[in-house]
Amino acid sequence: MKAVFAALALLPALGACSGAEKTTEQNRKIVQAFARVFYEEKDVRRAFETYVEPDYIQHNPGIADGRDAAIAALEPMFSSPGAKFEIKRILVDGDMAVIHLFGRGDPATKGAAVADFYRLKNGKIVEHWDILQPMPDTSANPHPMF
Repeated sequence: MKAVFAALALLPALGACSGAEKTTEQNRKIVQAFARVFYEEKDVRRAFETYVEPDYIQHNPGIADGRDAAIAALEPMFSSPGAKFEIKRILVDGDMAVIHLFGRGDPATKGAAVADFYRLKNGKIVEHWDILQPMPDTSANPHPMF
């Protein structure tokens, strides 16, 4: 019996995860897969049809709610030959995820630093917020944006 208790005491050190840690890890895999298809492969339709709920809530005031509205708004920009999206980091904590990236839909622009925030529920993205900061011509400090 002592051996059983000793083994159970080792579980946290052996990588056993709490429910919150499991949720974070599961959602990290989902968001990484979504990011790969959406930003890197630029396959907006497949990304949204695979990883986003149909009644997705959109907080960007320029795009209507719903998965189909997001596809309609984003597909033209992402399919542009000069469009460029570089993922810099992905942060996931429980049901919330942030993808920080450089994005440029039009090669004639300098692009922007973007932070896309997503909320997940039951393995699907259900809500989105975003923040865009245009790339400046000059900076008051020597630090890069990424």
